[in-house]
Formats: sequence, C-alpha cells, structure tokens
Amino acid sequence: MNFAKMRQLMINRQIISRNIRDQRVISVMGYMPRHKFVPDKLQKDSYADYPLPIDNNQTISQPYIVALMTENLSLSSQDRVLEVGTGSGYQTAILSKLCAHVYTIERIETLLKKSKDIFRELNITNISTKLSDGSLGWEEFAPFDAIIVTAAAVNIPPLLIEQLQINGRLIIPLGSGFGQILTLSIKKSDGLDEHHICGCSFVPLIEKEGIERTKP
Repeated sequence: MNFAKMRQLMINRQIISRNIRDQRVISVMGYMPRHKFVPDKLQKDSYADYPLPIDNNQTISQPYIVALMTENLSLSSQDRVLEVGTGSGYQTAILSKLCAHVYTIERIETLLKKSKDIFRELNITNISTKLSDGSLGWEEFAPFDAIIVTAAAVNIPPLLIEQLQINGRLIIPLGSGFGQILTLSIKKSDGLDEHHICGCSFVPLIEKEGIERTKP
C-alpha cells in the first residue's frame, strides 16, 4: 500500500478542506505514519475519514478530530502537555512533534505497552508515560501549559483544572451518551473561559477505580 499517497489524500481531503490552518499541525500529520498505530488488519483504512477500533474496545480518533483538537491547543515548542488517554498513541506522537514534552496517562496496560513500542520504533524521546487513572492528572510534573483529554466526561475532572497553568488550554469532549461537545477551556485567575467547538463522539472517561463518570 502506498501510505505516503494515502496520507497526502487525507491531508487534502480531510484536513485542509475543513479549514485546519495551522501549518505545523498539517506538516506533522502529513508525515506521521498513522498506519503503525492501528491493528494490522485495518491498515488499509488507516487514513480514512472515520475513527477505527483498536484493542480493549477503544478507538483511534478520526484524523480530522485529531487535527482539530491539536490546532485548538495552540501549542508552542516550549509547551509541556498532559494527555489523558494514550490509546493508540497516535495523538501522543502528533503532540510530541509540536511541544517540548508530552506526559501521557493510560489506564489499560496493553494499550500503553503497544504505544511505547511504537514510540521507540519511531525514535520519539520526549514522551513520558504512566499507567494510571488519567482523571487524577500527573501532579509531579504540574502545572501544564496544555491538557488534552481523549475521552468524554460530563464535567472536567477537578484535579486537571488544578494542574493547568494560568492561561493554559484544556480540550475535552463534554457530555454523556453517544454525543458530546468538544470544549476548549482557558484557565483564568477567576475561573475557566469555555469555548464550544463542535459536536463529537468519544468513548467515556473511566475514573475512580474503573467507575464511569456519568454524573456531575
């Protein structure tokens, strides 16, 4: 399969055509080998315009959603980013090329191991991983310039807000059931400045020892 051609078609038809304008995001997604992050049997669909299933009933997000979430974080090369939900590792790898360091948390050990193997294969060295409940954040390395949550919650976990730098950006799907609102929050001294981006659909955030967060 000509993965390079497939990536370029993805960029042209799914990313640029939908008004993603950050050239750094476009560039990284244009060379990051997404096919390495999906199950072998689904590699032919690696660059398709929809999410794909991975192990443990999880998914790798639609390429456009990865681009949209990343662009809205407005990352600089000096930023330190917390990711809640490593999943396939694809979003993590994209972030790693746009910031100083990514701290990523995953609750499923087999997914985390696979992601770490891919990071090593791609020689990505500015990612730190942790097997944990992502809703607790990673206090040791806080505060973070940006936080990305790749699972849906009804409310933003309070510890993530605490661990966000003033003027830091946090993006998360908010809502329950099959549909949520992708929401960008900017932390101010007097609270969060929230911006609704678009509708979306993510797997639920699991926290507090495996209890699904379904209530405020």
